[in-house]
Amino acid sequence: MAKRPTLLQHFRSFAYQNNIRDFDKALEYFTVFGGTGWDVDISKPIETLIEEKILSKYESLHKSMIRYTHNNPVYHKLLTFIAQGTEHEHEVFKKAKIGKALGEEAIDYLEKKSLIKFDFSVEKPLNASDGKSDRVVFELPFMRFWFAMVSPYYKSIAEGDYTEVNDMWEKVGKNFGILLNNLLIRDLVQQLMVTQYTHDPIEKIGCYYDKHTYLEILAKRKSGKMIAGACKYAKDAAKINMLETLKSTVIKVELEVDSYVLFSKNGFTLEFEREQGMMLLSHTHMRTILDHLSKDDLLVYTNRKY
Repeated sequence: MAKRPTLLQHFRSFAYQNNIRDFDKALEYFTVFGGTGWDVDISKPIETLIEEKILSKYESLHKSMIRYTHNNPVYHKLLTFIAQGTEHEHEVFKKAKIGKALGEEAIDYLEKKSLIKFDFSVEKPLNASDGKSDRVVFELPFMRFWFAMVSPYYKSIAEGDYTEVNDMWEKVGKNFGILLNNLLIRDLVQQLMVTQYTHDPIEKIGCYYDKHTYLEILAKRKSGKMIAGACKYAKDAAKINMLETLKSTVIKVELEVDSYVLFSKNGFTLEFEREQGMMLLSHTHMRTILDHLSKDDLLVYTNRKY
């Protein structure tokens, strides 16, 4: 396997290996098993597979994890808080009650071990005092699932009691894939804009954050001009105020944005037909991420299979 493949490469490999062509189904199972190289039978409910392939094999999997974490309690604390949604370094240190020096040393180790990666803000805020510590996200979906849903409940799992895990998954499972979906949207945007901006190509794409603001998508082109974006997962079609809010945020942080990209899972109202200088993406566009899968997409994983 190539060194540190992208999330999109892991996703396409997972879908090809398990013969999944439906984006929603692929994302649902990838959110738990992504990055393992395991064969996954999607005819079984995800909850059944979690029990069969993870919870019932906890002791063996835990031994595999020790190779990365060495049972270091600092590493486990940091990974658990990140997995459960606290993503910025200093906030994670505060929750874990770990000093900055020790925390940064641990984060650097976990990054080198490919457990986590930095998701830097594409632009720094104009005022240095508004800067926010670096955002960190998991490299592989399975590791995120493990430290969010398995590691915190190891005592009951080891005793064969899966009630805590099942109860928590029932609460968070439906939204657990949103972070991955947002990251895949970035990859899709970059692909789609290769042809649209041949004269002024995208050189960097990611997010923007400071102490007061977060933008899911910010891309910077060769000229310095930028593309800002937002994502929406509501059941209803997005209304024009989604764009107005995004534009207002961009003005507030004084970014040189000249075009916009919006993702709304359930589409957009007719108001958007009057708008120009933007790309509108919906669930239909996400399906194209799995177009033209072939054996060339298959990554070779060397870890033990379950």
